[in-house]
Amino acid sequence: MWAMHRRRCLFRSLLCLLHRANALSAASAPGAIFHLGHVPLGLVMTSEFESENVFVDEMLTTAKRISRDGYGILATDESIPTAGKRLASIGVDNTYNNRRAFRELLYTTEDLGRHISGVIMFDETLYQRSAGGVRFVNVLRDQGILTGIKVDTGLQNLAGTNGETATQGLDGLGERCKAYRAEGASFAKWRAVLKIGSGMPSDRAISENAHALARYASICQEHGLVPIVEPEVTLSPGDYSIERAAYEGERVLSHVMRVLNQHDVIPEAMILKVSMALPGLDAVFGDSCKEEVAKYTVRTMKRCVPPAVAGIHFLSGGMGAEEATQNLQALQRECPHAPWTLSFSFGRALQDAVLKEWGGKEQNVQAAQQLLLQLARVNSEAQRGVWDEEHPTPGGGRLSLPKLSYSSERRRSADLFNW
Repeated sequence: MWAMHRRRCLFRSLLCLLHRANALSAASAPGAIFHLGHVPLGLVMTSEFESENVFVDEMLTTAKRISRDGYGILATDESIPTAGKRLASIGVDNTYNNRRAFRELLYTTEDLGRHISGVIMFDETLYQRSAGGVRFVNVLRDQGILTGIKVDTGLQNLAGTNGETATQGLDGLGERCKAYRAEGASFAKWRAVLKIGSGMPSDRAISENAHALARYASICQEHGLVPIVEPEVTLSPGDYSIERAAYEGERVLSHVMRVLNQHDVIPEAMILKVSMALPGLDAVFGDSCKEEVAKYTVRTMKRCVPPAVAGIHFLSGGMGAEEATQNLQALQRECPHAPWTLSFSFGRALQDAVLKEWGGKEQNVQAAQQLLLQLARVNSEAQRGVWDEEHPTPGGGRLSLPKLSYSSERRRSADLFNW
């Protein structure tokens, strides 16, 4: 299987070189005209196109600011039903005021801006205010934190697939981007979900979601919002290996980056949000997990993501809070001189313990905020590769089973691709 995989990689590399050679040859011909769909990677983005976008300089600054070392993103863009499930876990009703109160707890945490560069909001939250009447966007701005907005409208089943999904929300997106920018948003997020399973992710699901992500990113940049592109290869049931997870991640990411290029998305003015390479939920994986996760995750990024991309922010889905921090630090140690910032965009890993500490009670707000600040700090330190203390919420990681046993052949196959 892995010998076949190596042959496919070599074939793709040779094919790419051939396409480039043909394109360069054609470019030298008098009156040569290119069609966007046939231009190879690296020849599409032109300074002439970028100069037409009046927001380019602002978006470049925003993307760099969000992705600078030592900072990450706090994801608080849960939909109203999802927020309700979180509140129900602590016995609190899913009301507008309760959702607003928890958001205020998060956003008014003193010194949060020392570790968090951006916060992703849901539509409802963008228009909310603190108890003192200050808009949340301004509360964050006073700490130097930029506001982002989730702009997709959720998932729908994709016809002709085995339960796979496509993300909705392109209708009216341009007008919504204008409105969000007017309200103070600097960036946006769109999430696609791809499952690993028998015959999944399918070519149809990859193609459908890649094109939606690219169209979204193009519309955002047209209206001055930095797009966070999130093709999440979600942690799925099954005992598939970490090699399989990395391989499927490559399939998805390579196609997404190609289609982004075809849609003239400016890579320096976008941020990528992705999953780490993790084995299936039923896989046996243990003591050396963080090193394996880092090795395969970094390999996937190096193979698929152009160095021009402003930053790669990893989500924490499927991992405990401590596990996510450990894996984040392992990424820095695996690739200390990465061409992009490798950082975090965590939701549950930053919020779950804080939510429990709060419990819906006003007297617990200060303690909950202190916990959030500690969690933000340790992940900031992990992002810089210098975290060396006990985690504020130890335990709870999924990957704590006996060490996975690799065959010598799989070891050799993996070693061939070490960077």
